[in-house]
Amino acid sequence: MQKETPMKPNTVGRVGGKTPQTGQYSPYAALDTGLLQGAVMLTLDGEIPVEFLSVGDKIITRDSGIAKVKHIQRSTREVQTIAVAAGSLGHMRPERDAHLAGDQMCLIRDWRAQALFGAERALVAARALVDGEFICDMGLIKQTIIQVFCDCPHILYADGLELGTADAMRARGSVLHAA
Repeated sequence: MQKETPMKPNTVGRVGGKTPQTGQYSPYAALDTGLLQGAVMLTLDGEIPVEFLSVGDKIITRDSGIAKVKHIQRSTREVQTIAVAAGSLGHMRPERDAHLAGDQMCLIRDWRAQALFGAERALVAARALVDGEFICDMGLIKQTIIQVFCDCPHILYADGLELGTADAMRARGSVLHAA
């Protein structure tokens, strides 16, 4: 059992350092799931770019309020990239144009969930939302993808969207649709 290190204060501009949990192998590394560099996350300290997130930080989640980041996996590789136009998933969702990894799980909970999946809400891969007009498949683009893990799967807030942590595909509390 690892001894927990005290949490460092959050400062903008801080880059994830040499933390024992950072950069280890993740079974989700082969999937195009995670936040792309530049995504702005909602944390207990306010909004910060995901690349400045570190192990021990506290993020705001839809399902539990606050969750502590336990592990971060960063990699730069070719990623199926989905462009989502501002407001295309509801009023102010996303708040600005956003780019998502193709397998990134998005929570939809409006008429789209009912129309597309026959459910009140659905946790669905971004690539399944492509309509060719407001949500477009940009193809494979070299990106830095940052996978965030907490004590269990959570729905976090990034760029005004409700997105699953990297292990959200194993969550079964919502209707899941991967294709």
